[in-house]
Amino acid sequence: MIKFTCEKALLKNAISTAGKVVAPKSSIPTLEGLLLQANAELLTVSGYNMQTGIRTKVSVNVLEPGEIVMPTRLFSDIVTRMPDDVITFSCDEHLVARLTCGNADIEIPGLAAEEYPDMPEVEDEYSVSVGQKTLREMIEQVAFAVSTNESRPIHTGVLFEIGDGSLTMVAVDGFRLAVRREALEKIESGVFSFVAPGSALSEVKNICKDEEKNAEITLGKRHILFTIGNTDLICRRLEGEFLDYRTAIPRKNPIAVVAETRALIDSIDRVSTVISEKLKSPIRCVFEHDKVLLAAKTSKGDAKDVCLVSGDGNGLEIGFNNRYLMEALRFAPADSVRIELNTGVSPAVIVPVEGEEKFLYMVLPVRLKANG
Repeated sequence: MIKFTCEKALLKNAISTAGKVVAPKSSIPTLEGLLLQANAELLTVSGYNMQTGIRTKVSVNVLEPGEIVMPTRLFSDIVTRMPDDVITFSCDEHLVARLTCGNADIEIPGLAAEEYPDMPEVEDEYSVSVGQKTLREMIEQVAFAVSTNESRPIHTGVLFEIGDGSLTMVAVDGFRLAVRREALEKIESGVFSFVAPGSALSEVKNICKDEEKNAEITLGKRHILFTIGNTDLICRRLEGEFLDYRTAIPRKNPIAVVAETRALIDSIDRVSTVISEKLKSPIRCVFEHDKVLLAAKTSKGDAKDVCLVSGDGNGLEIGFNNRYLMEALRFAPADSVRIELNTGVSPAVIVPVEGEEKFLYMVLPVRLKANG
């Protein structure tokens, strides 16, 4: 039926990568497992949940080509506990799989590969290449603003816009908005856009390595294919009307101050010590000349801090959710940022001080009580 030998570390890594999307419970029993296909000195390990699929290839010594579905958790546990050596995998006509390594010899039942649903084929309508490290950083720097509200499914994903020599990613959740832009060396497919599910992108980020080898993004009619090294991730496109983010961002703001990103994060962190999930409170910010006064008050206590900035805030008082403001600053890829403000009920816009505007974060304020 199928027989191959493989280094334990390679097999373990392939199981871990493909297993990320396997559902623990499914109405289709084979989808609770991993599809193993051995052919031409390659083993392809696939996981699929009918929404997102991952298949990864690993070099093995194929002694007998074939395919089988293995129970994900049990298979992973067995391989993890095997000695650090070459594993021999085989199965007979009764779908009983046997794994041997050193003195270890374990048999477990598998499932017929014929019952494993096919992953979608992605027609190459448009495609673009981007460095793995760049793609990983861009996803990380917008993913925090992806909505978890299923009532607007389109906003549970990230908008990708390709054109004008750049890739732009946008995420929005009703309280904040994140935009990240990066120049691309070449775009051969013209201008196109799509929305990819946030859950799938978190796996894309994990697969990407810290290197500038390119990842290929291929757009089909209904699906998106991310090809990263020896691994493919296929996910459904999200359909719907994404927010017109360009008109949603106010840029004619009369107030602008420059802050050191790390210093402002530390100040927010200090005043946040009295805030918790049970004891929520906005952070009250008063932007004065060359400084911002931060304060938070709950039944836990009363915290105040001062962060030095450059510029005059004209005494503007504005409240923010501490986590939303903190995350925008934490993921800002710059040592110092310009914060643009208008009124106490207008959004704050955070952009880099120097160079190209590669990122923009917008955070909506929280209304403050009169005597907070």
